Amino acid sequence: MQTQLTEEYLNSKTGQKADSILRKCVHCGFCNATCPTYQILGDELDGPRGRIYQIKDYLEGKGNINSLQLHLDRCLTCRSCETTCPSGVEYHKLLDIGRDIVHQHGKRPLLERIKRSILLGILPNRQRFGQLIRLAQVFRPLMPPSLKRKIPARSKQQSVATKNHHRFVLLLEGCVQPALAPTIHTATRNVLNKIGITVVTPPQAGCCGALPFHLGETEKARQMCRNNIDAWWPWIEKGAEFILVNTSGCGPMLKDYIDILADDPEYSAKARKVSELCRDISELLSCEDLSGLTGKRTTAIAFHSPCSLQHAQGINNLVEPILANAGFNLTTVTDTHLCCGSAGTYSLFQPEIANQLRKNKLETLEKNQADVIATANIGCLMHLAEKSTLPVRHWIELLDEG
Repeated sequence: MQTQLTEEYLNSKTGQKADSILRKCVHCGFCNATCPTYQILGDELDGPRGRIYQIKDYLEGKGNINSLQLHLDRCLTCRSCETTCPSGVEYHKLLDIGRDIVHQHGKRPLLERIKRSILLGILPNRQRFGQLIRLAQVFRPLMPPSLKRKIPARSKQQSVATKNHHRFVLLLEGCVQPALAPTIHTATRNVLNKIGITVVTPPQAGCCGALPFHLGETEKARQMCRNNIDAWWPWIEKGAEFILVNTSGCGPMLKDYIDILADDPEYSAKARKVSELCRDISELLSCEDLSGLTGKRTTAIAFHSPCSLQHAQGINNLVEPILANAGFNLTTVTDTHLCCGSAGTYSLFQPEIANQLRKNKLETLEKNQADVIATANIGCLMHLAEKSTLPVRHWIELLDEG
């Protein structure tokens, strides 16, 4: 693709990065074929190719900031288009540039600005979010069904493995998962304990930074990245094998620390190390001896592979063999590449599109007589569970229960 960026952008690192990405695009349109929003809305501007053109136009001084904001907001950041693209266009990096432009130059309605501010003040803060969830759980029995489904019931206390092993990994606790589904971390510790690995969770570590980053709050996200690096670094120096992620939505962010802090002289080298050490839990377990976790199980599982796992991290067909080898029966699921509509805070800002995508996804997951839906991301889990006729669990919980 030919570009003619304005002098302002051509002389900036951001503009040069965007120009390099834009020039790889051959506007073939293969990306639209797998784009969830294009399939639903049928609008070229709501497909990757259309969004790329809009960002290009703005960088060339011809774009409309209101139109750019509208259509970038509708993007799920599922990155299915990157899986499809034959030219290797790093669409998500161009999207981040576009969102940063919208954040700097766009003007949102007052109520939307308030909503975003509230979410940014609560969701990335593990303590604050946890307090609100616990309060909501107290009043959950009095809530109408539509609201009750959004609040998880209190989880029963489970035994946690405490044995110390020679091998140890760091676990990203994240922001919302400890409050919404604490059993996921418990199951992770138990499974790793069974194969001789200790889990360490430095309390100073918090949100991975993805939530503010994708809402255009780039500097706030970078500060969260630095905070996590500071929390993990002493343990990395002590020999932590990996930084483990059991929420696939956080994995791409951690693996991108290397790019996000590339221009930070104090943190760039440490960010590179963190990105190199980051592993999804399926990546770790696929290389371990799991014979002690096998058994005869009768549960039929429909596995939903989150976009953050299969597209953003390129992790495919790792979870399914682990579950199958452990004795579970996996049902056939069609259109596995399509997003469920959760996409972080997307379902809160674009409910109509998110609900339609969820409806489509549940039809494919529930149609082949599964007993339970398994997934690898807390956002997908909560979004699907709200309307699913089947229980929705994290796959590591199922592996722990055998």
